[in-house]
Amino acid sequence: MSTIVTLVCVAIVGFACAYFRARLWQWTLATIVTIFVVGYGLGAAIPTWILLGIFVVLFALPLNAVPLRRALFSAPLLDFFRRVLPKLSETEQVALDAGTVGFEGELFSGKPDWTRLLSEPKPQLSPEEQAFLDGPCEQLCAMIDDWHITHELADLPPEVWTFIEREGFFGMIIPKQYGGKGFSATAHSAVLQKLASVSATLSSIVAVPNSLGPAELLLRYGSEEQKNHYLPRLADGREVPCFALTGPYAGSDATSIPDYGIVCKQVIDGKPTLGIRLTFDKRYITLAPIATLVGLAFRMYDPEHLLGDKEDLGITLALIPRDTPGLEIGRRHFPLNIPFQNGPLHGKDVFVPMDTLIGGPHMAGHGWRMLVECLSVGRGISLPSSATGFVRMAVAATGAYARIRKQFGLAVARFEGVEEALARIGGYSYAIAALSRASAAAVDRGEKPAVVSAIAKYHATEIGRDVIKDAMDVHGGKGIQLGPSNYLGRAWQGAPITITVEGANIMTRSLMIFGQGAIRCHPWVLKEMHAAREPDRAKALRDFDEALFGHLGFGISNAVRSLMLGITFAKFGKAPGDDYTRRYYRKLNRYSAALALTADTAMGVLGGRLKFKEKLSARLGDVLSYLYICSAMLKRYEDEGRPEAERPLLAWAFHDSVWRMQMALDGVIRNFPVRPVAWLLHTLVFPFGRREVPASDRLGRRVAAILTAPNSARDALVRGIYLTQTPNNPVGRMHALLPDVVAAEPVERKFLKAVKGGTIHAHDYFDQLAEAERQGAISETERAQLERLRRATAEFINVDDFDPGELRAKIVHGGADSKRSLHVA
Repeated sequence: MSTIVTLVCVAIVGFACAYFRARLWQWTLATIVTIFVVGYGLGAAIPTWILLGIFVVLFALPLNAVPLRRALFSAPLLDFFRRVLPKLSETEQVALDAGTVGFEGELFSGKPDWTRLLSEPKPQLSPEEQAFLDGPCEQLCAMIDDWHITHELADLPPEVWTFIEREGFFGMIIPKQYGGKGFSATAHSAVLQKLASVSATLSSIVAVPNSLGPAELLLRYGSEEQKNHYLPRLADGREVPCFALTGPYAGSDATSIPDYGIVCKQVIDGKPTLGIRLTFDKRYITLAPIATLVGLAFRMYDPEHLLGDKEDLGITLALIPRDTPGLEIGRRHFPLNIPFQNGPLHGKDVFVPMDTLIGGPHMAGHGWRMLVECLSVGRGISLPSSATGFVRMAVAATGAYARIRKQFGLAVARFEGVEEALARIGGYSYAIAALSRASAAAVDRGEKPAVVSAIAKYHATEIGRDVIKDAMDVHGGKGIQLGPSNYLGRAWQGAPITITVEGANIMTRSLMIFGQGAIRCHPWVLKEMHAAREPDRAKALRDFDEALFGHLGFGISNAVRSLMLGITFAKFGKAPGDDYTRRYYRKLNRYSAALALTADTAMGVLGGRLKFKEKLSARLGDVLSYLYICSAMLKRYEDEGRPEAERPLLAWAFHDSVWRMQMALDGVIRNFPVRPVAWLLHTLVFPFGRREVPASDRLGRRVAAILTAPNSARDALVRGIYLTQTPNNPVGRMHALLPDVVAAEPVERKFLKAVKGGTIHAHDYFDQLAEAERQGAISETERAQLERLRRATAEFINVDDFDPGELRAKIVHGGADSKRSLHVA
């Protein structure tokens, strides 16, 4: 019996060492001491020295004697690993090498260091950036009539184009030394959020030059001559840029582009000139119809070896002026009634000199790396920010409308079905705002957040699509009748655009988030891969041994942590935060360990086959995503001073995210192809089954109440969008009217009681008010209050109608350089 007790104590010590991630020598020493003390003290049936000897011979010596460990274990495993390691394509290798790892790496560790997250400074706008938001940005929003843009012009008005160019909206990311604004990513995001709250067309047009485009590429890779020539012209609007990547036969798989350029010599102005003869067919290119400077991606070939020995140089990027002979440009696409300038461009045997290559001839063939690195920055700002701006607008509009609109004598906000939709809008708004803020902050810290940008792009645009659906449901008929007073219809029509562009969401979720995150964020896998590809055998063995045993300890630790945190429901352990949020950090510790364990198991058991198990990869990516979103929300809560009023929003969004994490992990385990492994995973991850539940109805009611009444939490949700009470902004006017709507509700109840009492016989609303006043049901002041409110709210209840001739479209042909080519009358 004493021997069994000794072995149990050894197991407990081993569990503790694994849970707290002790070093191998610490675990060995602790085990030896346990065997000696417990075995000797209890007088174990098997003498203590025998137990110690067995442990030393079988475990301690082979594992702690590094030369012996390498000879017995690491060397043969290195050879095996080299044989089975799947060969990465050029696309995959560049994607892995591009970008940096931030806090998302901690979430993949199984034991996040929360001090790293919470010590990051709160994102702040500089006085100059705030002045731009309060000045030119506010002025631009006041100029926007989205119905005029989307239905009548199919473009921005000329005066708006002029204002955008003059005020430097196209140069937000360009440093001041080149005439740009030099804004932070946080400011860039704030501007796009504000613009998106009034017009998706406007925010798209402003986003593209500040995202993946010539300016970003020139800043990172351009020659000094190119920077000095182009960047000032891009900053002040003399040049309007576009970037042409997608074509009919190469969309998400950008590395397979068939567009090509042949290095050759051609006589220009009587002189032999070295250049490239380009043939290309591009589509879906934003700003192409009006662009004066075209960034072009193509595969470059040098069959005559004019540049060197290599013939297929790879993907290359060039800048082509609009007036280049042979460039066909100017026609437009019409993306779902959101008429931002977007169209095709073509060229056959278009000759351009070698100095059009971004960065010069030595950058030939580096185009894919350039694109991946720039896309990870731009994609993390443009689309998440635009989606956040719309979602914030939906909070302001839907919350106010649900309080204004009455059915059966009650505000529709009082109905539980509407309440449920409002809760989703509020919770998702809190989550998306935190995610967008975290993504921009990562860029401001100098990161190239490849994984985070994929998370932000996918989840922000998906949340945006969910929110517009709920907002439309709450508005009912008001939402579906297009016209000048409809502030939701175009967002509903345009939702698939953000889902599709800059990496289709299906591809982003199933291939990119976990595909990049599993290797980039894992503390050991990338090191093992580098060691396996190291040609120096001695260095390879040394590096592989360190990575291998680090990885083994990492896996054992995560298995123990996942099990223990599951058994205790993550209710114990050190965690930051206040009394309200400490439990949230502990829960994230549990799911971080569960993700690390499940991902490690999937990679270890399935190996290269996991790349083709896209559904499993997508679910694992979901877990990483929701861990990151929850972290961003907790960071926002801390940055804002732990506001008590916002706790229902945080709680709803957190419970929703954790429930989705649980279901994603369950989906991986239930569909894991090796069933015995799946059974073991289920025990370690869900020792008592699935216990997480979505946010309760009671919590949802509290969130809905926040959206439908003036309060500080609602103000935080709508902060930064355009809410000025101008003629072109019905949402701003409705938002401002909300306090009056709430204040009038007690009077309305008195009035309705009188009407239902049968003593009021008038049919017209205003006659009923007069009769109620005469009968003493309401006072003269209360009657005036209800009359004012009825007249003020009428515009938000009413919808637009048209003469049939107003809805007929006609094409107006303009010049080749016209910024407006399609008009709808």
